[in-house]
Amino acid sequence: MIFEDITFSEPGDDSPNRYEALTRIRLEDPDAVLRAGRSRRRHPGLVYGRQSFIIAADHPARGALAVKGNAQAMADRRSLLDRLRTALANPKVDGILASPDVLDDLMLLGALEGKLVFGSMNRGGLTGLVNEIDDRFTGHTAQALAEIGADGGKMLTRIAFDSEHTTSVLQNTAEAIDSLHERGLIAMVEPFISTSSGDRVSNVLTADAVIQSVGIAQGLGARSARTWMKLPVVPDMERVMAATTLPTVLLGGEPAGKTHEVLESWRNALALPGVQGLTVGRTLLYPDDGDVASAVETAASLLRHHNQEK
Repeated sequence: MIFEDITFSEPGDDSPNRYEALTRIRLEDPDAVLRAGRSRRRHPGLVYGRQSFIIAADHPARGALAVKGNAQAMADRRSLLDRLRTALANPKVDGILASPDVLDDLMLLGALEGKLVFGSMNRGGLTGLVNEIDDRFTGHTAQALAEIGADGGKMLTRIAFDSEHTTSVLQNTAEAIDSLHERGLIAMVEPFISTSSGDRVSNVLTADAVIQSVGIAQGLGARSARTWMKLPVVPDMERVMAATTLPTVLLGGEPAGKTHEVLESWRNALALPGVQGLTVGRTLLYPDDGDVASAVETAASLLRHHNQEK
């Protein structure tokens, strides 16, 4: 075993070989990932009123590398790991949502001590793919997540009434929810009403559409005891949150405006009953000014960190 004999440089080291040891571990000691997952310190536990702050890093696994005008922003894995380690070093960040490759790197780096861990399960609906809506489960399985001591799995569930693949999407989501529940893991479902016409799948970001997607998604699976919703922030979020009693985290989505404008749009939504926190990626990992630590700290300041009256 070589894992225990390797130390990693702190974020900020721009040496091109700063993560070379990850390749060495994967080659010579691949079981180190499993050991790291099983031995890491777990998150202290979820409490209503203390909102969770989760960083998302599963975009590259879908071929989505762009951030705003930079089509290759997330292509450099070393830069992505630097940014993730900076974000996760903030004690107000509760955890990570990532695809298997990113999650394994972070496990080996020791960046997930005391953190919530969510795996990304369906990544097959590649952006621009001819049958993109047929979003098959090509990432984490419930069994694999249980083996590494993860807390749950996340699935994107795009409901397109103009696509024959939607029935399979719903069935696959329900089966994944059941598989997670059987192992005592959280099922984080990210539903959208979508349309598959045109050059790519697009999501309908109105309150009525999100409410409809919630109604469908929260009824999937044989049990809902460990199901969460992961929902976009849209106008009239009060009506959206009135549609569910499930714990809900807000997603950041593809950043469109200035970082400070996006952060401000989350503030009011976080004050609503049932909102358990944020699950955000690109907006914070690739802020306009490049200061990841500052963007993460600003986002953390929007969350409730203990059970307090609103």
